[in-house]
Amino acid sequence: MDRELLLELGCEELPASWLPGLTNQIGEVVVAQLTAYRLPPEAPAETFSTPRRLTVRVARVPERQTDLEELVNGPPASAGFRPDGTPTSAAAGFAAKQGVDVSALERIQTAKGQYLAYRRRQRGKATADVLSDVLGGVLRALTFPKLMHWDATLEDGRGELLFGRPIRWILFVYGGRVVPFTITRSSAAQTSQVQDVSSGAVTYGHRFLTTSGRAGRAIKVRTFDEYRARLLENFVILERSERHNKIARELDAKAQRLQGRVSRVVHGDSGLLHEVPDLVEYPSVVAGTFAHEFLELPEEVLTTTLIHHQHYFPVEAEDGTLKNAFLAVINTEPDNERTIARNAERVVTARLRDARFFWEADRKVAVESRIDRLSTLLFHKKLGTYKEKAERIERLAGWIAARAFHASPEVAAYAARAARLAKADLATDMVREFTELQGTMGGIYARHQGDPEEVWKAMYFHYLPIGVEADAPPTRAQLGKAAITWAAVSVADKLDTVVGLFAAGEKPTGSRDPFGLRRAAQGAMKVLTDFSPSGETPVGLPEMIDQAYRNYGEGRLGAPESWLDALTEFLVDREAYLLERRGFRADEIRAVVPHWWQRPQNALLRVQALAEARKSTDFEALAVLFKRTKNITKDFDGTLDDGLRAKLGEPAEIALLNAMQSRWPSIAEALTHERYGDAMRDLSALSKPVDRFFTDVLVMADEPELRKARLALLAELRRTVLDIADIAEIAPDERTG
Repeated sequence: MDRELLLELGCEELPASWLPGLTNQIGEVVVAQLTAYRLPPEAPAETFSTPRRLTVRVARVPERQTDLEELVNGPPASAGFRPDGTPTSAAAGFAAKQGVDVSALERIQTAKGQYLAYRRRQRGKATADVLSDVLGGVLRALTFPKLMHWDATLEDGRGELLFGRPIRWILFVYGGRVVPFTITRSSAAQTSQVQDVSSGAVTYGHRFLTTSGRAGRAIKVRTFDEYRARLLENFVILERSERHNKIARELDAKAQRLQGRVSRVVHGDSGLLHEVPDLVEYPSVVAGTFAHEFLELPEEVLTTTLIHHQHYFPVEAEDGTLKNAFLAVINTEPDNERTIARNAERVVTARLRDARFFWEADRKVAVESRIDRLSTLLFHKKLGTYKEKAERIERLAGWIAARAFHASPEVAAYAARAARLAKADLATDMVREFTELQGTMGGIYARHQGDPEEVWKAMYFHYLPIGVEADAPPTRAQLGKAAITWAAVSVADKLDTVVGLFAAGEKPTGSRDPFGLRRAAQGAMKVLTDFSPSGETPVGLPEMIDQAYRNYGEGRLGAPESWLDALTEFLVDREAYLLERRGFRADEIRAVVPHWWQRPQNALLRVQALAEARKSTDFEALAVLFKRTKNITKDFDGTLDDGLRAKLGEPAEIALLNAMQSRWPSIAEALTHERYGDAMRDLSALSKPVDRFFTDVLVMADEPELRKARLALLAELRRTVLDIADIAEIAPDERTG
């Protein structure tokens, strides 16, 4: 018979950002531990969480472990018995070691011959006797972004128990009965108030709300259904989705009463609505207002103050302009909503007064005048200050705008100016207080001092993009006339960082990437993929990397010889990641990226064409044949001159040569104009001539000159195909038998 297992770990408040991962993780860990202890669950684990609890319910866990059967091998049978059948000391010793008589041994056949063996059987223990070990394994296996010492140990011989937050209670019942388990107080605890934490059949409700008795009192439960119902009676909504939906409903209702709606910024990039359900156990929404005069602040300052600093929701009118109102999610059911709102308004007003002071003070000084103060801010100990970085990206952005984006001298000058000013807001009071606004505030200040759109928008957006998706902001519509200047500044800033840190020996390792180099490199690749002009650009990524490195000055970085190879491999991986996120297959990416990563937009066009071309059966057949072509010609790189061409006389040879010569001009023209789909369609027409060639012709002929001529013909084919993509990568593996 199977019974229900219910586990709840009651903790001090867990950070909201941890809860989604922990909620999934604890279910996986519990199932893994049950399986490891031969208690495979008969139902999936259901997981729940609030800021104060992690809960797992498994509806059916067997009452007893599965029996363990283990075959223990002994000595060879020939060495175990004498000719008269009596056991030798080898057999007797093996049997004694297993605690059985020799007659209990079996003979088994192995690859090395017949051996003696003993089949050891162990009856499974009752589940209730094993579950305490399961929970110990769960507590040890859970991982957290940060661990705490909290004077706790387990009786498993492994000493102190580190955890994300102190555990305050454990609800652990199986089939309605408590499974005994204790987290003991460490002998090194500095206060006698630290107590053991023992499992029980009780949970705890909301800290402050109750229908009767005292708030946060112990609640007895025996089943999951009772557990969920009793928590709700005590103002704890266990299901995260229910908390989310309750918040969303009340936000919409409150916003409508204010004759507005929740700001689109919340639904866009803040993630606030995703976060707040993990901050509360019983959410409610209250509405507050602030003085109308604060609407004179930039919208970005208002939304940052409300969203990032207070976790409040801005409200906007139907025309999209902000109203002087906000919505706050609270962890209680308000008796006096107005009192709670008034307290929230005091906090918001104080923050907005600070912001207004910074806004007015910062604008008294021109953006350019702050550049000298950047010399007091260190970018990296080996790469210098932010002032030096500003000077480097000024030169690099102007160079990239002119050389990579074909910009006019005027636009290149705009890019250089935007790059020089891009980091200046790091020296403003506003950014020191509201760090989320770096870059953004520089653009806003530049706009207010009269800089053209090409300059201030490039500054405003220069930390973007964050994602690699085609629609990741900023869009061309958002950028307007600043598209080229922004692209040049964004790439220059990111390449300066990536090149400098790689050369300084700071490349990412494994999951460690303290300087965000993966994000920076992906951003640069995204910009070059989506904003580069069509056609062959005068410079590619290698030239940009070289220019960025030169900007640091001769001998400044002391770079190891291998840094450039490591950076190249890194950028190839980033471009491959971009294409993977856009839905292309791994073999399509391998066919293009290693050869064409230097021009990311060109790589995208080739992968798109390859993904379409492979739908043709002729093209897929050609890919298989080309794989064979590459293998045959891997050590040959000769050309098909007139003398070798005269050696070709077989009909299949002539047919392939004629087919290639007829297709080469149109393929060359398609490549010149980046029409890779047309080039691949022309290649598809070669499938049958190539197939006939391999069927009718022996490439490795005995006569040296004939063999050389045939290899040269295939080498010509190989070189032309590789000018488009290495289509051998999409060929299916050949299987035998």
